[in-house]
Amino acid sequence: MKIFRFRGGIHPEGNKDPTACHPIARLPLPKRLYIPLQQHIGEPAAPEVKVGDHVLKGQRLARHQGSVSAPVHAPTSGTVIAIGDHMAPHPSGLPVQTITLEPDGEERWIETEPAVDPFSLTRAEVSARVRDAGIVGLGGAAFPAAVKLDAGNRHPIDTLIINGGECEPYLTCDDRLMREGAGYVVEGVRLIANGLGAKRAVIAIEDNKPEALEAMRVAAAAHPGISVLRVPSRYPMGSEKQLVTTVTGREIPAGKLSAEIGVSVHNVGTALAVCRAVRFGKPLVSRVVTVGGGAIRNPRNVVVPIGTPAADLVEFCGGFTVTPTRVLMGGPMMGQVLPGLEAPVVKGTSGIIALTAAEAHAASERACLHCGRCVDVCPVGLVPLELAARVRAGRIDDAAELGMGDCLSCGCCAYVCPAHLPLAHLFNYAKGEIAARREAQRKAEETRKLAEARRLRLVAEAAAKAARRPARPTEKAETES
Repeated sequence: MKIFRFRGGIHPEGNKDPTACHPIARLPLPKRLYIPLQQHIGEPAAPEVKVGDHVLKGQRLARHQGSVSAPVHAPTSGTVIAIGDHMAPHPSGLPVQTITLEPDGEERWIETEPAVDPFSLTRAEVSARVRDAGIVGLGGAAFPAAVKLDAGNRHPIDTLIINGGECEPYLTCDDRLMREGAGYVVEGVRLIANGLGAKRAVIAIEDNKPEALEAMRVAAAAHPGISVLRVPSRYPMGSEKQLVTTVTGREIPAGKLSAEIGVSVHNVGTALAVCRAVRFGKPLVSRVVTVGGGAIRNPRNVVVPIGTPAADLVEFCGGFTVTPTRVLMGGPMMGQVLPGLEAPVVKGTSGIIALTAAEAHAASERACLHCGRCVDVCPVGLVPLELAARVRAGRIDDAAELGMGDCLSCGCCAYVCPAHLPLAHLFNYAKGEIAARREAQRKAEETRKLAEARRLRLVAEAAAKAARRPARPTEKAETES
């Protein structure tokens, strides 16, 4: 199969060996689980339990709301001891509504009804099972998987791409999943393809994962509609737009979705979760997380219940060898700085990475050299130095006109910048400002509409009141005359 090249990109040091060489371990149950109701793109889930309720593993704790949302389930059996604010796994550290669960240690599952033959299900039934299981994209974007499946009803999908790139340094959770669960991943791929109506499926894996490539090829050998493609190790290969271009040669237009050009992309972990949900009737209640970085004593991949505090993972892996300069949720290129180890693992958590000072490459910022390296490596063809100049000057709207909305936040520009400018940070700030302005504009427009509706209602009420009011004597006399 021909491989196409996307523009830009970099080759950062992988640092994957410390965790890739160990089998996946299982974390003992924590004393408390903190399960946020917002673990996905879209509307947060709405609680269905109350404080004091005893729940079973897999029981739905909160239902999805709106068209883009996902339900949340109990990662184990236990008692709901609180529903309220808790630290979010976000740099802001702002609290989000969270269900706190105290495990009872019994791990009792709800009754499940696995499909006898999952491939006899209709596309709508597959999508419904995926939605009910609360599955979101496990590569980090956390977009509800059922919404992507439903896109196949609006757009003809000819190609399903399974993202096994895992291009972020340090992260190896997908690598180990493919090595140890290749058969389940392939079954999930088949189910997703059926749910989309896709004729072919391509599992794309970077060439620095030879064991995963071999395991997936063996598992997929019996299925002619599935091919395993070896792609170059080049960051950001795992980004949807770049992966679609690499595999198909097609480009996703700005502001469009991959489904609009006939392609759907899902992560390998998502495929495994779909297999568990459709065949075994089990919702998404745990995931594999890479715990790594130079500050971790025993780096490894761990199966973790959703809602586990990051502190429990660090302790399970031997704690810190030195005080980390930075602890990230996700990889070092696109991950978020954790506000504290009390923050819980959520569905989109691929890693907890604790970096030493040497790994963080902290350096003093200097003036832009106008060397153009950031332009060379930008995978979407932006001019980061011009964007940065406008953002620093407060000209956010000008930056938006230069294509700020197309920025992937991949960090390639910041990685190669000899002046150590915090380019990715600047662009994330600017995108946040643009989103805040749009939201403020939306609210203002909504307020205007409400005010106008109120005015019209008052006018109508006044007119109706006047029509019902008895005529005064002078008015009556004038009418009779």
